[in-house]
Order: sequence, then C-alpha cells, then structure tokens
Amino acid sequence: MPRFLVYIFLPFFFATKLLAQPSEKKLTPDDYISRYKEDAIKEMYQYGIPASITLAQGMLESGNGNSALSVYANNHFGIKCHKDWAGPTYILDDDEKNECFRKYQDVLDSYSDHSKFLSTRDRYAFLFELPKTDYKGWARGLKEAGYATHPTYAEQLIDLIEKYKLNDLDKDAVLNMRNVKEKAPQVKLNLRQVLKFNHTKFIIAKPGDSFYKIATDFDLELEDLFKYNDFSKSEKIIPYEKIYVEAKRRKALEPYHVVTKGETMMSISQLHGIKLNSLYKKNRMKLSDAQPKAGTVLFLRKKKPKEEVKPKY
Repeated sequence: MPRFLVYIFLPFFFATKLLAQPSEKKLTPDDYISRYKEDAIKEMYQYGIPASITLAQGMLESGNGNSALSVYANNHFGIKCHKDWAGPTYILDDDEKNECFRKYQDVLDSYSDHSKFLSTRDRYAFLFELPKTDYKGWARGLKEAGYATHPTYAEQLIDLIEKYKLNDLDKDAVLNMRNVKEKAPQVKLNLRQVLKFNHTKFIIAKPGDSFYKIATDFDLELEDLFKYNDFSKSEKIIPYEKIYVEAKRRKALEPYHVVTKGETMMSISQLHGIKLNSLYKKNRMKLSDAQPKAGTVLFLRKKKPKEEVKPKY
C-alpha cells in the first residue's frame, strides 16, 4: 500500500474505533458518586427510594457509568424495554442475545425512569413499607422481587453502600425531611408514602386498609375516593394495590398497552393512571363489552382509528 494512503487510512481507522466503544476516560466510583448523588437524593425525596440504593444500583449496573449501555443509551440501571416501553431502544447481548434495553435522552431520564419503574410495579410495593434508612432490606427485597438474576446481587449492593458510606446520604435526607415537617405550619400528619405517576398522586394499600381509613387519612369524601379509582361501593381493597387519592387523567404517558393474560380494563386503568371511561372511549369499546384478550393493543393517548370495512367482491 502506498505510504500516503496509509496516512489517510490510519486516522480514519482510529476514529472509527473511538466511535465504536466507550470513552477511554473511565469514571471511578468516587467520580460517579460525586456526579450523581444529588440526583439520587432528589429521587429519594420524590419517590421514597433510598438514595444509597439508587446510587449503588447505578454504580453496579452501569460499571460506574462506563458500560456501553450507559455510554450509548444513558441507561444506568439495565432496565429492559418491556411491553409498555414506546421510546428509543438499544440492542445488547445480556442474559440472551440481542436483548432490547431502554434508551434515554440523558442520564437524569434514566434516574427518573428507574424510580417510576420501582414505584409503579406491584411486585416492588412492599419495599416502600420499609424505613428509608433500611438499605439492607431494600437490597435483599430487590433481589427477592426479581430485579436481577445474579445470586449475590443484594450482597454486592450492600458492599458498595458500606464501602462508600452511601447510607449517610439516606440519614441526611431523612433528617432534612424531619426538619421541614417540624418547621412547617400545623398540618395533619400523614404517615403514608404518597407516590406520583402520570401526574396523579396514589398510595400503595396496606394489609387491613379500608376505603374509609384512606379517605380519613387524606381528608377526602368517601364518594370521591371511589370515583377517583372507578370503584363501586362493593369493591374490596387488595393489599399492595394502587389507590389514587386524586382524579386520574384522560390520557396515559405511554401511547399503547399490550394486554397480558389476566389483565382487565380496570387493572389497566389503574396501572396507567387513566380514567376507566376514557380507556373505553379511546378504544371504541362499551362498558358492556367483554374484557380484551391477551395480545390486544389498547390505545392510551389517542383514539383508536376506525376499522375500514373492505368491500366484498
């Protein structure tokens, strides 16, 4: 090969290599903590997930922000696409070949989606009953609920938290929350964890809860609580289910929902924080219609297009 062609080819070769793999400047664990601890604390204030757990998961899942998934998809928590994801995707070999992962515009979106992911899925609901400083309980609970398949996942999180004293962030955040409550004007103390999804506040029902007890705790009319959740008066509360304490929205955050076995229009309405009547209307269904079959695509934001009637020849 002529020498001048070598000089042209080499810069192109190295430029291509740089684009094909994460930056050579690796973040250390201390770098990662310094860069993202404030975001983890904000998520703790908003959703009640210990900042230590969020940071430790981010460090572990993203290799301190150095993995290909975190560099190219801003995905720091290894969250896969799942059926309800309608955003950008990133394909990567993981437990299986060519698995679909969520891709975010920036890292903060990844942190926010991580909080929503945990707070809106029933299998993680029991974690929000734990004290915010119980990082060991959270770590073991995440493993128990199936967040990760690695047999020592909980121990790895606990080791990171204790090595870098991330639990100090939890203690400081809890202390700050107490100070804010003490300085606030006299307000009825509500010990329930209030979460938010689709711009709507909700709680996770506790064992032994009743509609009357929840209505009393939030100074709500009992009729309004039934209305917010599209419940009838004969409905019974199921422990760890979502109970909305304000009116749900007419639209969901996601555009579509693929029905899985056992789901009903009511359960889908509660999952996405969309009014039951709106869900029926958007899908051109009547309340008397049979429940949708598994595999049915439901419209959550726009109205389902009318089906064209094909002429018979």
